[in-house]
Amino acid sequence: MKLSTKTRYGTRLILDMAQHYGQGAIQLGEIANRQNISLKYLEQIIRPLKKANYVKSFRGAKGGHMLTKTPAEISVGEVVAVLEGGKTLVRCENDPENCERVDSCLTRYLWLEAAEAMFQRLSSITFADLMAINEGICKDGLIDFLTAAGDSNPNNS
Repeated sequence: MKLSTKTRYGTRLILDMAQHYGQGAIQLGEIANRQNISLKYLEQIIRPLKKANYVKSFRGAKGGHMLTKTPAEISVGEVVAVLEGGKTLVRCENDPENCERVDSCLTRYLWLEAAEAMFQRLSSITFADLMAINEGICKDGLIDFLTAAGDSNPNNS
């Protein structure tokens, strides 16, 4: 499975905003420069995040964008679900009436279970957890670190 570029860049967008949380509104152009992502593409990506109430926008000279929750209150799974259009891996989950095999397809259950496991794991990781990671951990034991961090994270209880 491949996550869309929209989701990968959107996750970077939220992480960048999390890293600057509490510093006031951030202009999308600043994030585009830091993340080396097209401003026009970020403008498209931020729309569903605003609609889902993860980001709020302000107009004017000191305008920009801010997270509506703390980084510890936003999970990666939530953001991925917003940007991917749900917590599914296969189209027949969202639109079963358009699949002629929906009642007899045994692999459908495999994909449903895989999606549930993936989103359960992504939902256990917050943007605060990601900010606590350093590059050495990423190379040497990201899963172990996140598992240990997730065990002690009160938001995951």
